[in-house]
Amino acid sequence: MAENMSLAIDPRSGFCRSNSTFYSKRKPIPLPKNHSLDVTTFISARAHHGKVAFIDAATGRHLTFSELWRAVDSVATCLSDMGIRKGHVVLLLSPNSIFFPIVCLSVMSLGAIITTTNPLNTANEIGKQVADSKPVLAFTIPQLLPKLAGSTIPIVLLEDHLSSQAGEAKIVTTLHQMMKREPSGSRVRNRVNQDDTATLLYSSGTTGASKGVVSSHRNLIAMVQTVINRFSIEVGEKFICTVPMFHIYGLVAFATGLLASGSTVIVLSKFEMHDMLSTIEKYRATYLPLVPPILVAMVNAADQIRKKYDLSSLHSALSGGAPLSKEVIEGFLEKYPNVKILQGYGLTESTGIGASTDSLEESRKYGTAGMLSPSMEAKVVDPDSGKALNVNQTGELRLRGPSVMKGYFSNPEATTSTLDSDGWLRTGDLCYIDEDGFIFIVDRLKELIKYKGYQVPPAELEALLLSHPEILDAAVIPFPDREVGQFPMAYVVRKPGSNLSETGVMDFVGRQVAPYKRIRKVAFVASIPKNPSGKILRKDLIKLATSKL
Repeated sequence: MAENMSLAIDPRSGFCRSNSTFYSKRKPIPLPKNHSLDVTTFISARAHHGKVAFIDAATGRHLTFSELWRAVDSVATCLSDMGIRKGHVVLLLSPNSIFFPIVCLSVMSLGAIITTTNPLNTANEIGKQVADSKPVLAFTIPQLLPKLAGSTIPIVLLEDHLSSQAGEAKIVTTLHQMMKREPSGSRVRNRVNQDDTATLLYSSGTTGASKGVVSSHRNLIAMVQTVINRFSIEVGEKFICTVPMFHIYGLVAFATGLLASGSTVIVLSKFEMHDMLSTIEKYRATYLPLVPPILVAMVNAADQIRKKYDLSSLHSALSGGAPLSKEVIEGFLEKYPNVKILQGYGLTESTGIGASTDSLEESRKYGTAGMLSPSMEAKVVDPDSGKALNVNQTGELRLRGPSVMKGYFSNPEATTSTLDSDGWLRTGDLCYIDEDGFIFIVDRLKELIKYKGYQVPPAELEALLLSHPEILDAAVIPFPDREVGQFPMAYVVRKPGSNLSETGVMDFVGRQVAPYKRIRKVAFVASIPKNPSGKILRKDLIKLATSKL
């Protein structure tokens, strides 16, 4: 069978005519045969020569691999004593810290499920996720306690000092107390299988409101293998962690994947350009993962940066979130000639895996999202007819592979509309795959607005606008912006006699959402264009908004 398959696959594009499928040209990833295996055990069992796992950039505190695994064991023992079992959901609400991975790994080792959320989200937004995922325990920091106000979940604090923020909160212990516990071999351990759920990350998927993405231990193990095989990591590599660990990119690379390689991860609790650059210099970091706006900022300020910081240790910049243009890539290489740019494309629904460029030569296929990741298959499907297309034809990208999610959490309708019975994931991205097997994302079929890499679902903001007493109708679209990628712009139909101003609209929304979801531009119109079934014709509004650029 394998022989016939290999005969039919074009070695150059990876395309197989007989089933209209594109196959990855990269070497397949080895996946463990052992069915009863959790991702924590899988990572901790990998041999490497690394010493230091995490460094806190702000305090300089180091966590060695042996300290990390001991802490994971101690915390898992405590969680088990607290009654946390397989299938229970645990919420982690925290900025990046060297303790974030300890919580994730401990929870997953018991077969319990970790759900993360953005610390910038409002109490109301977090409340929705809590209501949906029903966590039995939450980990957070004192400053974020107000965001869990009103919920009755028992809380573990990631820091020792109890602040005045505690109020009504039900605080049961601190992570440091848990880490002091002697790990016990005899704790209650449910048998965890690769098919069991490991993480529940919330993504807007291809439509509207936020949904919980169910990823299994198998999904995460496949992702770990992909990450490790992508970088032939030498001993002593040091990664700067600027991307949020609550986001799939941060969770897969920094809280799990890279640990298996023995690399050191230097954690910044929030992104700040000066902190990031001085940390690279101080710790002689070698890899810098980032999102396109940071890369653009580094190009624009390159002359001041090179005068002020020694970045000579850096050899690779990893960009994800959106493809980089030729101008940005060449501008970066000109200013930082010793740093190669690698790009990645993935979705929460594919555990962050999909396609990547793994060398500078590949990144110079300008505008590409890369070649298919190992063991990943793709189809390009005509969105109207559903017909699978050929090389260099544009349609919706569908992905299938070991890192594709199990589905959306308790949402069978959303699952069936995104994942078909053969395991193909609809990405909602329009693309073509060229004769060399490179994927080019042309447009978003889905309507998500990507602000600095954060997802903003227009439907959520539209619902808010319609709750304003003076607004008759509204539509929200992505407005292109060089610095942030896209920001939300609103088209608003005022009720007769209303004098509502643009600022009035922006302030009304701004008070109720996280900063990245704020509306930053408003236009008043007589009516919102819609198709016969009442769907907003966003494409027409985007044309209208951008025609004046």
